[in-house]
Amino acid sequence: MKVVIVGAGEVGFHIASRLAHENKDVVVIDIDPEAIRRVSDSIDVQVITGSGSSPVVLAEAGIEEAEILLAVTNSDDTNLAACLIADTISQSVKKLARMRDADFENYHGTFRDRPPHIDTIINPEIEVVKTIDRLMSVPGAVDVGEFADGRVKFIGIQLDKEARLAGVRLSEISAKIGRPSPLIAAVVRDEELIIPRGNDRLKPGDLVYLVSEKAKLLETLSAFDKHAEPLRRVLIAGGGRIGFRLAALLEEKSISTKIIEKDPDRCEALAEQLNKTVVLNGDCSDQALLSEENIQDMDVVITLTGDEQTNILAALLAKQMGARKVIVKISTFSYFPLMTTIGLDQVVSPRLSAINTILQHVRRGKVLSAMSIKGEQAEVMEAVAQKTSDIVGKPLKKISFPQGVLVTAITRGGKVIIPSGDSVIEPDDRIIVFARRQAVPKVEKILATKLKYF
Repeated sequence: MKVVIVGAGEVGFHIASRLAHENKDVVVIDIDPEAIRRVSDSIDVQVITGSGSSPVVLAEAGIEEAEILLAVTNSDDTNLAACLIADTISQSVKKLARMRDADFENYHGTFRDRPPHIDTIINPEIEVVKTIDRLMSVPGAVDVGEFADGRVKFIGIQLDKEARLAGVRLSEISAKIGRPSPLIAAVVRDEELIIPRGNDRLKPGDLVYLVSEKAKLLETLSAFDKHAEPLRRVLIAGGGRIGFRLAALLEEKSISTKIIEKDPDRCEALAEQLNKTVVLNGDCSDQALLSEENIQDMDVVITLTGDEQTNILAALLAKQMGARKVIVKISTFSYFPLMTTIGLDQVVSPRLSAINTILQHVRRGKVLSAMSIKGEQAEVMEAVAQKTSDIVGKPLKKISFPQGVLVTAITRGGKVIIPSGDSVIEPDDRIIVFARRQAVPKVEKILATKLKYF
């Protein structure tokens, strides 16, 4: 598979890195020589310094032979132009574009049906609001993915020191909780991903990834001493576009919401556009202001300013002052491993949300959704099993899946099956597959050739 990526920023760099590790033919284009140098020094891909909207540059990148064009620069105009030129040169190339400007939202369908015929438009701000909404909906969750139209949850939970399952072997969990154990797909311990076996013990501080049916979610969470409480009060630090989108969503859910925003003019605009949200002009890292607004009574505090140092500081301050739950937005990927160390487990990134959305459209096979696991050490994919596949019609225990791969759920006719070795995949089942990073190409090959290319 040949992929041309226009834009060597954080999103372009990390997508290129992922695809290069999977031995795909990747070409990265960027007008910034420093960004291109970073890519060429770190990743084994072809690089071109130039404009991604230039027909000459796209032709040099081999757009006519490419299967996919990813336009992921920081400029919506450049991304649109790149897709338009690519569509002119090669109408067979599948085009994905990152677009953030709200002015374009009503035209996404037009851009798909007419030139430049963009197959998928990804708005990182919309995607990160969806991520925040999922995190708020699952108590104690550090990571939440939804599959099978929301009927299956893939959840990452930090195991507390006092949790009853701390120190318990996986094989003993059912006896400990008095009911069947949830399927534990992976454990992240000291930033290393482990696929545990029955004799392995859970340890305090582990990030445990498990699979649950939506209908049994609260029961599953209670096994890890996480209990749902009604979400009534939310404080948003930062009234930018993401803060506005989130506040509008919370208004629809009738959740009492406050926004703290430093810019008086932006406060005035927010107050005019939002109906029920209380808009406060001030500094979200001002301890006196947070105390005055009863931060200790907030169910969730989400820091969404444009400055990630401010977000981290405000989140730590809110947590110290008694906020029940804190979610922090950061953009620098290298900060992610540090967040748990300083006590901020719930982290969101528009870039990472965009990458997860892009992945599902880059994968071969009939992949419906995809999710990267902490540190990009693994991936969860949802795909449709085709009747031509040789994994259909036989027990899972008799199928030779690659090492580091686990079928975590099967959905059939609206019913969710958490599989055992005796479970059998049938044609048109949706299968949810967990795979280590190294095994993703092999899973993709199965989805492309055995499950029929889509």
